[in-house]
Amino acid sequence: MTPLILILVILILANVPWFTERLFLAFQMEKGKSWAWRLLELLVFYFLSLVVAVMSEIQFSGDVHPQQWEFFATTFCAFLVLSTPGLIYRYQWLALTRK
Repeated sequence: MTPLILILVILILANVPWFTERLFLAFQMEKGKSWAWRLLELLVFYFLSLVVAVMSEIQFSGDVHPQQWEFFATTFCAFLVLSTPGLIYRYQWLALTRK
């Protein structure tokens, strides 16, 4: 997997909670998802993106370099930045179109 494809996969995973009313793309929520469900889903998709990145690193180099908490804090912040387009779509673009 090339780095560009990996970034695109992570970008898609970061925006899934904001673009759909389904929980984890499987369960339809009757009243819609609350912000707490969206944040939980974002956290789960972050860990899923870590699994994808680790599998990609194993395929590329054969082993995984050990990481400390700083790595995970930084990658989670980057994941939040990548989820910004979905957040803006959800809470600003849809709010403008509903008026």
